Amino acid sequence: MRFVDTNVLLYALGSTGRDEQKSAIARTLLGSADLALSTQVLQEFYAQATRVTRSGAIGHEQAMALVSSWLRFPVQEITVAIVQSALTAKRKFGLSYWDAAIVESARALGCRSVLTEDLNHGQAFDGVRVVNPFLSGISLGSF
Repeated sequence: MRFVDTNVLLYALGSTGRDEQKSAIARTLLGSADLALSTQVLQEFYAQATRVTRSGAIGHEQAMALVSSWLRFPVQEITVAIVQSALTAKRKFGLSYWDAAIVESARALGCRSVLTEDLNHGQAFDGVRVVNPFLSGISLGSF
């Protein structure tokens, strides 16, 4: 299984200009069956996608429908155990708390990779590897 970070969901909304390719990649990824995410990712998506200052912001109903559609994937809730392991990972790897919570949610679900552009491509955190699907030359089937 592969864990999807918030930026993948946001790119899937569509965009113009240089991010068109990222939008296409994100939509292709979200058609996969082997994805997982967390309540943190869903919350971040909603907050960012509906932010009135965001170019191309969507309304509550559309955001709610998208969140509901992504519940077809396994979703890791943010539990006390996730918070504790994220705090340990924050210290161990020098991550922000929020990035550490993503890594630890992925680990809790048994994911081998985190699909994101927010961490360093190829970096591994005790068995959870970061893959930036938006880098040129990355094959969607290779991670």
